[in-house]
Amino acid sequence: MNNKGYGNIPSALFEYITFLARALPVRSVPTFIELLVGAMLTETGFVTDAWLAINPLRTWTAYYKWLQEGKWSWVALGVQLARLVVKYFPQALWFLVFDDTFIYRCSKKAPGSAIHHQHSNKANRPQYALGQCWVSMALSISAGMKHYAVPLLSRLMRGGGNSSKLDAVKTLLRVIAPVFAGREVIILIDSWYMKWPLIKYALALGFHVIGQARRDTALYGIPALITGQKGRPRKFGDKYTPDVIAVLPEVREWVYLYSKWQWVRYRSAICLAKFMVGRKVRAVWMQFEDENGKLSKQRLILSTNSDLTAQQIFAYYGRRWSIEDLFNQMKNGWGWREVWQQSRQVLHRWTQILSISYALPQLLATYCADQVQELIQLTPWRKKDPITAGRVRLGLRNILCNVRIRDWWSPTCRKFQPPIEADVGPWEQANPESQLSMLSKNDFTETHPPPS
Repeated sequence: MNNKGYGNIPSALFEYITFLARALPVRSVPTFIELLVGAMLTETGFVTDAWLAINPLRTWTAYYKWLQEGKWSWVALGVQLARLVVKYFPQALWFLVFDDTFIYRCSKKAPGSAIHHQHSNKANRPQYALGQCWVSMALSISAGMKHYAVPLLSRLMRGGGNSSKLDAVKTLLRVIAPVFAGREVIILIDSWYMKWPLIKYALALGFHVIGQARRDTALYGIPALITGQKGRPRKFGDKYTPDVIAVLPEVREWVYLYSKWQWVRYRSAICLAKFMVGRKVRAVWMQFEDENGKLSKQRLILSTNSDLTAQQIFAYYGRRWSIEDLFNQMKNGWGWREVWQQSRQVLHRWTQILSISYALPQLLATYCADQVQELIQLTPWRKKDPITAGRVRLGLRNILCNVRIRDWWSPTCRKFQPPIEADVGPWEQANPESQLSMLSKNDFTETHPPPS
């Protein structure tokens, strides 16, 4: 029987939450599951709204106290999420995307609130604004030709001190590196992070880097070995000037990049990057061509793995844009803009729970599309639309809203699963005697008369 609709929820969701619960102490798991499911059902970033979305067992102060004083690690929770993706969705090649985002704040008392420069250059926004700067690490996943980003960890930059965003990326890499040990990983970064200290650190961990660099980056050819020449051999060959680059053979190709088909013109060469202390890289100079044949500004993409082809390099780098869509979804759909906590530690904890509340529906929409068909039947007018995390959340909201989620966690077997009989409430299964206690003595006598 499926009167309450519990059977429409994919079993993979319960399996994922059970796997994530292993990173927390046993006493913290029920509270974590309640807040996670509550955050998954709401569109705001308030703890109170997540508490009101379910049928909580305790008062709201208990959940705030757990966020503030609970003995659990938000970093371990993010690492466990990475283990989940690696275990259930193995891939031959993994893509880690790093980027920073800005959240406006009107109070200087907010953790990490400071004046930051806005790189978006929006016409209706100031160039310098007060807010919080977050450095995020996401895992790029794909479904067919489309790419999505799963948030793993986000680190809040401090308002003062000497730490930079490069240090934040190094910290996130150091934490996540054991999960991808022995696996081929490519790090995707933009031009701001394309600096040798970060690239050197990633190479030491066994990862390769693909990123956009400045067009005037000093690149040199590989010097030819001349025998019998006096003096030390040359470290660099001839420099790749604009005139030399223009002589390289140009290729015009129709490719699928940034969620659409378009013409791309590119030139490629294996050269030595001076800012990487002479490391051999493959450089790709590419331009986009619009419908009128007009070319965009030239972009330079560098790859520390020179064995990759030019087509692979700009195709892999195109996956970096998925983190921009992730920021848009997290801010506008999952309440990252409304997140407010008084301390840095609590802010990290609640933000991590919000990230997981988006990651799980996104994984279901990407890899478990056949299992969520019954869940998204509530929107028949969107049958032709792709399955998104928002549609999965809408289906879960209509089933799990105001449900006692805590009773679905079994501390004995340490599993999270719905009740076996969907037509009986979970509290009734946990306390069978409660049904008898609700009957009066007369009712019991009439139903079950004593033997003569």
